[in-house]
Amino acid sequence: MKKTGKYDVVALGELNVDIILNRIDGFPEIGKEKFAGDMTVTLGSSTAIFAANVACLGSKTAFAGMIGDDSFGSLVEKSLAAKGVDTGYLIKSGKYATGATIVMSFGEDRANLTYQGAMDHMGFADLDRKLFEEAKHIHISSIFMQSELKRDLPEVFAAAEEAGVTLSMDTQWDPVEKWDFDFKSLLPHIDIFMPNETELGHIVGTSDLDAAVAAIVPYLKRAAVIKCGSRGSLLVGKDGSTHMLPSFLNRNVVDAIGAGDSFNAGFIHGFVKGLELPECQRLGNLSGAVNTTAAGGTGAFTSKEAFEKTASEVFGVSLSSRA
Repeated sequence: MKKTGKYDVVALGELNVDIILNRIDGFPEIGKEKFAGDMTVTLGSSTAIFAANVACLGSKTAFAGMIGDDSFGSLVEKSLAAKGVDTGYLIKSGKYATGATIVMSFGEDRANLTYQGAMDHMGFADLDRKLFEEAKHIHISSIFMQSELKRDLPEVFAAAEEAGVTLSMDTQWDPVEKWDFDFKSLLPHIDIFMPNETELGHIVGTSDLDAAVAAIVPYLKRAAVIKCGSRGSLLVGKDGSTHMLPSFLNRNVVDAIGAGDSFNAGFIHGFVKGLELPECQRLGNLSGAVNTTAAGGTGAFTSKEAFEKTASEVFGVSLSSRA
């Protein structure tokens, strides 16, 4: 691992706002009008949740992404800064608008509609090369929502490797369900691969977790950690060794929005601090669990002290002094 760097972590990629509609009369129907009882406009995207939460845990964090030169872009920038994330690498586009996701919640169901906007148009050529010099680690999420960045992954990987920067990736869901991720050529460049078990199955073409793990092991650079929902997580070494760690049980879940992103934040925070991978996995599981104690992806991550208090009082866990 690179020993020096201005930033422990640079989060690279998607940025948008979430327009959350609650207490709606019903899902939209062509030619009809519906009412929503509540609306919230807030910072969205998996990568932003990751960045905010890894910063909260104590990793010095910056964000490199593209937003529009518009009011939504200003909201994104101010929200990241308020979470302690350096926004110096944000790219403001005068051509493309900031992306947005409309989240329609109805009972226990919800439907999302996303306009990708600027984030779909950021490629390697747009990035300030200095970020590779100043980062110890780069994390990428939701690659299927970012066509130009996905196309340019080999260039991003080459620049990171030349600078001695480690990489992690959570592909997340493919909205068009093509799952065109060439894992055989890409995984050898990704230090920590972080899909959930359903996404991994789609990527390799099997619903059997053991078979999916066997498919990726020959291509791992260092490790994969697979999120398995309420069952916990599975750590897979490049030698094929596996370590299943049960989840921390929260009996009073507020919601699970962003729990996977919070898992990523905990794991990568431990990784850049030099913890052994099983310790990173434990911190990932804990971070995902703490996420469920408050609303939204960042609600439980108001400060490291608040995180530690929740970990102790709800889950009976004390953090390692090195974390």
